[in-house]
Amino acid sequence: MEASSAGSSNPTVSGGKAKTHQPIAKDVNIFFDELEGVNSPSKDDDSLLHHGNLTSTSDDASRLEVVGEEVPDKNKANGLYFRDGKCRIDYILVYRKSNPQTEKREVFERNIRAEGIQMEKESSLTNSDIIFVKLHAPWEVLGKYAELMNVRMPFRPFNPFTAGAPCILVRCCFLNGHFIEINGRSRRSRRKIYYLHRRYKFMNRIEKQISRFRGWLPRKPMKLDKETLPDLEENDCYTAPFSQQRIHHFIIHNKDTFFNNATRSRIVHHILQRVKYEEGKNKIGLNRLLSNGSYEAAFPLHEGSYRSKNSIKTHGAENHRHLLYECWASWGVWYKYQPLDLVRRYFGEKIGLYFAWLGWYTGMLFPAAFIGLFVFLYGVTTLNHCQVSKEVCQATDIIMCPICDKYCPFMRLSDSCVYAKVTHLFDNGATVFFAVFMAVWATVFLEFWKRRRAVIAYDWDLIDWEEEEEEIRPQFEAKYSKKERMNPISGKPEPYQAFADKCSRLIVSASGIFFMICVVIAAVFGIVIYRVVTVSTFAAFKWALIRNNSQVATTGTAVCINFCIIMLLNVLYEKVALFLTNLEQPRTESEWENSFTLKMFLFQFVNLNSSTFYIAFFLGRFTGHPGAYLRLINRWRLEECHPSGCLIDLCMQMGIIMVLKQTWNNFMELGYPLIQNWWTRRKLRQEYGTQRKTSFPQWEKDYNLQPMNAYGLFDEYLEMILQFGFTTIFVAAFPLAPLLALLNNIIEIRLDAYKFVTQWRRPLASRAKDIGIWYGILEGIGILSVITNAFVIAVTSDFIPRLVYAYKYGPCAGQGEAGQKCMVGYVNASLSVFLVSDFENRSEPTSNGSEFSGSPLKYCRYRDYRDPPHSPVPYGYTLQFWHVLAARLAFIIVFEHLVFCIKHLISYLIPDLPKDLRDRMRREKYLIQEMMYEAELERLQKERKERKKNGKSYHNEWP
Repeated sequence: MEASSAGSSNPTVSGGKAKTHQPIAKDVNIFFDELEGVNSPSKDDDSLLHHGNLTSTSDDASRLEVVGEEVPDKNKANGLYFRDGKCRIDYILVYRKSNPQTEKREVFERNIRAEGIQMEKESSLTNSDIIFVKLHAPWEVLGKYAELMNVRMPFRPFNPFTAGAPCILVRCCFLNGHFIEINGRSRRSRRKIYYLHRRYKFMNRIEKQISRFRGWLPRKPMKLDKETLPDLEENDCYTAPFSQQRIHHFIIHNKDTFFNNATRSRIVHHILQRVKYEEGKNKIGLNRLLSNGSYEAAFPLHEGSYRSKNSIKTHGAENHRHLLYECWASWGVWYKYQPLDLVRRYFGEKIGLYFAWLGWYTGMLFPAAFIGLFVFLYGVTTLNHCQVSKEVCQATDIIMCPICDKYCPFMRLSDSCVYAKVTHLFDNGATVFFAVFMAVWATVFLEFWKRRRAVIAYDWDLIDWEEEEEEIRPQFEAKYSKKERMNPISGKPEPYQAFADKCSRLIVSASGIFFMICVVIAAVFGIVIYRVVTVSTFAAFKWALIRNNSQVATTGTAVCINFCIIMLLNVLYEKVALFLTNLEQPRTESEWENSFTLKMFLFQFVNLNSSTFYIAFFLGRFTGHPGAYLRLINRWRLEECHPSGCLIDLCMQMGIIMVLKQTWNNFMELGYPLIQNWWTRRKLRQEYGTQRKTSFPQWEKDYNLQPMNAYGLFDEYLEMILQFGFTTIFVAAFPLAPLLALLNNIIEIRLDAYKFVTQWRRPLASRAKDIGIWYGILEGIGILSVITNAFVIAVTSDFIPRLVYAYKYGPCAGQGEAGQKCMVGYVNASLSVFLVSDFENRSEPTSNGSEFSGSPLKYCRYRDYRDPPHSPVPYGYTLQFWHVLAARLAFIIVFEHLVFCIKHLISYLIPDLPKDLRDRMRREKYLIQEMMYEAELERLQKERKERKKNGKSYHNEWP
């Protein structure tokens, strides 16, 4: 009945017809004359502004003061309302009086008021030059734009007991996981209605036994206390796009609370993005005023303080922000599930989906981390039984050739005993199994995320929300406003970008992307030159520690320098990607975000992984052999692998980059805002004292917080996607990567939550159906991981050479057996012999090797499969080399086809939509149609009765 009375009093509905609205860009009236300024004073007039005083430009607020109505003191004190204590602040604009853009602000604010938004101003308590503009959208404005924006609101379902519909359709209501019976005529169901699945007696008995068994188990510690969280009933209600013509169908108890704070802020932001501030097609929108400095900041308010003197267990939460801090952002609840419904209500669907995805990814990392740790522990337990590492440690009589020119000495093979043992920890018999498991894991993770996303989208009413419902970007609208065509879906004219113009812009953008990737490759080439030059430098170093570990020192310093180059290039990439994306002129915000995201990901991925690809697949592969080394620019000898292989270099590269990158990201995400906010609080305490600081209004407190990243959730997603790449692409070389990722993500969830709740201004609530283009990027990484892991196992590790030796050349050759006894003699068979007198003059070492046997060395060994120097073809490839090469190629083909077949089979067997959810969606769609029909019929019957009661009758009336 409240909804019906509210609907009848709404001035936008008359005669059963709703107002018709033109496209939003054309619905904005601009006042450039001086008539408006006569009736309202200048907004930058210093005489109107005083410290702590409010200057209202709202006629309604002035009228309330004149009448003398009582003002709620509580609302006035918390800083969330206007001076009257009734008009809630929906948005805050901040500017400086000293800023010269006064005329633009005045025109902009006059047009804001022309849209019906109420406004108040107040100067800052800490700086009189800073002015806060408080905006409030009344009911009429909210209803008008909620209809234009297709905002979905709780829908009043049909009551079958009053309309005479068959009760069998809606006898049961699904509430909090249980089916309840609806009985009583006055009880109107507001929950989503589902049908009860048919169950058999046998299944009921099994369910009873399972529930009885669960009763013996302890309470799940990871679940949040349901009594702590509020009952967010809109998650269980039917929703529909808001319509003023059908306002009587919506559940409206109070107009002031019908639209929640996040929705109100989103509507006001939508209006601000389409208000002009100057003549000209591009002079539109709040973003341009922020970019040219007319306004310093624009943000919605937090709902109050996130701390409270009273305990949440005894006195409850002060507000949703306080509740989020206690149940989500506090470090003490790191092991509990996230309250995603509350996150979505406070921050919007886009941020809610990010945390849902992050939580799902973290949960799926548990089995991957467990298996990776098992592979590592398997290497630890089998270390003493590894025949290869034993032979390396016992090879005191095998002298290896120098790994660089002149200054690198001869070395015993046994000197690399430690590196051989470390290599076995990562390169053992379980590595292939783990690579296959991780490829399958990536597919299972993505497939089950699609199912999880479908459930979340259904619960949050995002199933029917399509990209077509998005509004056009103001920049696109302004640039192509002269070219319009009819939208085939809405039937309204809209700006149109010609195909030739779009293609030319895409070609220029693609050229820019290609050029920047070339810059990355050039940077990697510089790192390669550094490595080949400094190996000799470290080999001639005075300190014995560095001289004896010259290759490790070279790799470590090269990785650190590479990391610094990565961070420097990231700054350049961001500016280039922003320029190219704006050059393309995307139509909607989603298209802009997807385009910018793809560019930044390509830049960052190539920048971060190019050196890793070099170490994995090129380091030590094209060096030649002693006496005929391949050189860079015919000067520098290419770097060789360590006698124990290149896998240790790859592990070091991944470990250092992964740890440094995540540490730096965590510092920039939380450490930097913490330092900035601490410094601001310190200055305020010094100037005004602790007591005065606590009495600051909410807009002052929020202004002192750090603004959210200009690109939204891009940095958060990018960090996790790059981590996902490290976890899957080279996981065969570093099985501990999933464990490190899991530990980081457990911290990352609470770190991001703490940052959003306490350190950042409240971001604008935005809607999104999924994680956008990031899902396609994840699928691409999953496919790339299969290929790279196949090559890492076949090319970088020694798995294939050992397998060939065990079955073809070892003691067990031809017997079909494999084991440690079959690997006896493998190290000697994998090393070739070189005559020291065949060294080139520029690569001949300064030492003759007499320190090993008392006389100059005649022969040294090196890693390769080549003939001895006195053979008919000196240093030619042996038959074992071709066998190993053929086995490597065969393994790559078999591994890729096998894993891809498993991935496609899993994708086929796992449906994207759970069957019970699909049935519920179909049932709900059917019931909604029935409800709308019956509700309209009920309304018409009531109107007919009222007409008869009043003595008015019409002929041929239906029904």
